[in-house]
Amino acid sequence: MKKSLPLHLLRTLVAIVFFTEGLLKFLWPEALGPGRFAQLGLPVPTQMAQFVAIVEMVAALALIANLYAGDAALLLLGVILGALVMTKIPILLGHAFLGFQPAALPHYGLLSFLHEARTDLLVLFALIVILAESGIRWGRRD
Repeated sequence: MKKSLPLHLLRTLVAIVFFTEGLLKFLWPEALGPGRFAQLGLPVPTQMAQFVAIVEMVAALALIANLYAGDAALLLLGVILGALVMTKIPILLGHAFLGFQPAALPHYGLLSFLHEARTDLLVLFALIVILAESGIRWGRRD
């Protein structure tokens, strides 16, 4: 597989985002770690926050090192999709979704969703690119 500077930069940027978020779950536990997970209504919030933080940090390191980057991207896709479902879809809908309440905002709907989810959406699409470029085979056995 040839080396690509744009892909390397994309992996690095995504890794920085996820490593930082994982670290902040430990540094700011009430705002971003177990406190936030409890506020969302997740079971065993301390263990869940620690697990997600470790996944984010380890997968971020894998992306930077380009070791199992596709597998790391797949794990991080799960994290970002979970975040979108729990925190951004309720904003899009303007009401609870699967038991997750929308944040208190002055506006709801598509434009508010796109504003609030802008980083999540960029990371989501970047992970899809990383996954597609990783060489992971999608159910085909040649």
